[in-house]
Amino acid sequence: MIESLYGSVVYRDHESVTMNVHGVGYHVLCADPLTYQVNEADLFTIYIYTHVREDAIRLYGFKTREERVLFSRLLQVSGIGPKGALAVLAEGNAAVVVGAIEEENETLLTKFPGIGKKTARQMILDLKGKLDFVQAASVEPDTRIRLTNDALDEAMDALRALGYGEREVKKAEKALKHEDLESDEYVRRALRLFVER
Repeated sequence: MIESLYGSVVYRDHESVTMNVHGVGYHVLCADPLTYQVNEADLFTIYIYTHVREDAIRLYGFKTREERVLFSRLLQVSGIGPKGALAVLAEGNAAVVVGAIEEENETLLTKFPGIGKKTARQMILDLKGKLDFVQAASVEPDTRIRLTNDALDEAMDALRALGYGEREVKKAEKALKHEDLESDEYVRRALRLFVER
């Protein structure tokens, strides 16, 4: 079992990074791969969850051990697979996810991709009171998943007007959605992301 990898990101796309560890490249699926910088001089640790199936072995990477443990607990919930658990972590930080579970906030949980009412109820049933390794965030309006961000929407429209395709726009939106910026700064950051690829 791989506990963690220490190395640099040599490639990234919308769902994964390639970590170079002493000349060996590891393909690691991540919640927010575009937040990692492609820079061979920038060494860091990424915590690994190894998912073994009869037809594949996949590595999932996380910035903290707590995120990794939350991912593994989400996998124990009926109806949530690795892709769904990763999508939950990509949309909201661990504290907000745990806060929603502890407060039995089904409405918030169903806003995560792929989580319906039945799965949200199952998450609460299976995980409430068992996630004390993460400090739960009270689900106040400022910590909720932001369903609308006018500045980000405006910036994405500007990128489309500049001729960028929907796929590129979606990648930029995913990478920047947790930032709180003005629309022109979103555009500048997105353009930098496009150049770095």
